[in-house]
Amino acid sequence: MLLGQGMKRRWLASGVVLMGAMAGWGLAWATAQDSAVRTKEVADGASSRNTEASDFIRVTKTLDGELRSLQTSIVRFSAGDDHPHAGAIVDLVGAVHVGERTYYEELKERFKDYDVVLYELVAPEGTRISAAEASDRGSPISAIQGGMKEMLGLEFQLEHIDYLAKNFRHADMSPEEFMEDMASRGDSLLQMGFRMVGAGLASQASAGGQMSEINLLVAMMSQDRERQLRRAVAGQFIDMESSMAGMADASGKSTLLTERNSKALKVLRDELEQGKKRIAIFYGAGHLPDMAERLNSEFGLQKSQVEWIDAWNLILP
Repeated sequence: MLLGQGMKRRWLASGVVLMGAMAGWGLAWATAQDSAVRTKEVADGASSRNTEASDFIRVTKTLDGELRSLQTSIVRFSAGDDHPHAGAIVDLVGAVHVGERTYYEELKERFKDYDVVLYELVAPEGTRISAAEASDRGSPISAIQGGMKEMLGLEFQLEHIDYLAKNFRHADMSPEEFMEDMASRGDSLLQMGFRMVGAGLASQASAGGQMSEINLLVAMMSQDRERQLRRAVAGQFIDMESSMAGMADASGKSTLLTERNSKALKVLRDELEQGKKRIAIFYGAGHLPDMAERLNSEFGLQKSQVEWIDAWNLILP
């Protein structure tokens, strides 16, 4: 989840950090490293129903069985000839918020080919963020993301994607909308965090996961610590994205996932009605299974193509 900067929003960032710390780092060390390869291939033209986070983020292996890369996908949805927006395509572009510089460079080049790129950022309506602002380490969320960047030897998404590009459009909640929506269902950041942890632990138990503190210790003592840590953590990124689906409240909705998606898809509808034909939605991979199903059920779009891009190199020197 990406957050905008600003003193008015620091308190919200602190709450999200608490939830992220509970659901992310705490759960990361309790997940088996072999869960890193629990992935599922998505065939071109397959149904968009019952999609999972692993349709948008996965870990690959070499022919020798060694971990090779963490990848995110670009999944294309197309409007048929009889569709009101015939000829339009909507690409769901999965994101990880820390990655290789080459990963962000490739995405940045691809984004130039779209009429509009709808992006994730909990910030006031229409927020545009520069690389200099992204480098501000004043907020707790920035401090954690900066720590991940340094520990894993990777780069931070906000510092390498050009959010000032003319074809970029903010498509996310403001902090006020986020808190109001959460309050409307009697929810809180703490409750969401516990639901995410519970969903992740349930997933781990059903998969027969084992504690991986030894893997972490070995990675931290390795001469190639950065690459070893990436290997130990990569599978957890998949589990974290998958666990987002378990954060829904009794109504089946959550501010963090379904309602932010609703805001993004409202912006998408506006762009389609303006006649845009090539649209990208650039969001964290955990958001995309819900979006994929809604592109099919609410927009009448059909999945037509899947591409995978390397986000992390996991091959040891």
